Amino acid sequence: MNAPYAVGHRGAAAVLPENTVRGFEYAIELGCDYTECDVHLTRDKRLIVMHDAKVDRTTDGSGAIADMKFDEIRALDAGDGLQVPSFVEVLNTTSTRIRLLCELKGEGVVEAAIGAVTQLGLEKQVVFTSFSMDRLARVKQIDDRLEVGAILPNPSDDDIPMAHDLGATAIGVQYRNMSMRRVQQALDLGMHIRAWNPDVLAEMKAMIGLGVSGVSSNRPDILVD
Repeated sequence: MNAPYAVGHRGAAAVLPENTVRGFEYAIELGCDYTECDVHLTRDKRLIVMHDAKVDRTTDGSGAIADMKFDEIRALDAGDGLQVPSFVEVLNTTSTRIRLLCELKGEGVVEAAIGAVTQLGLEKQVVFTSFSMDRLARVKQIDDRLEVGAILPNPSDDDIPMAHDLGATAIGVQYRNMSMRRVQQALDLGMHIRAWNPDVLAEMKAMIGLGVSGVSSNRPDILVD
């Protein structure tokens, strides 16, 4: 069996401030195969990289991203004096050095994210992911050549075939809900199946033992090692 691919979740969210350029650089330096980020649109329709719909948890500011302008968010401290990056900054950082899982968050992000990736010619380097099947369908509608992955925290028997029919090449499953049956179901359809996010060694080893295609973690340092 090939070793599963390693994903640095939000860069390396349990090691460095999440969704920051420094975190993505760290994932690259570790030798991760992928890193993962989340994108939202600001009030002035700029794409920034942040997980939550509000800036409160990960910066020294407060408020909804959709209500704030790009420059307001850029003025915040995202931890250790780092800025919240734009999506273009993250794309320029990851570029051809590492593949990027881009989770589409909030309204209107699909078109903007595809536009940014296409403009930089990084279509082969980015996999668009979402909990929303409608968003993934929209990606494929815009450009069927783009790669999409479905996030299915606890999939039913029908969910994985449905994602496959939508054109998803991969699915992500919450590691506590991962089973050999789900792994086999995905592999039989020719799909990757990724476990997210075991952060201790024993849990990572358990996922690898189930035969998953990849593992995502907030501790990619432990995972890669």
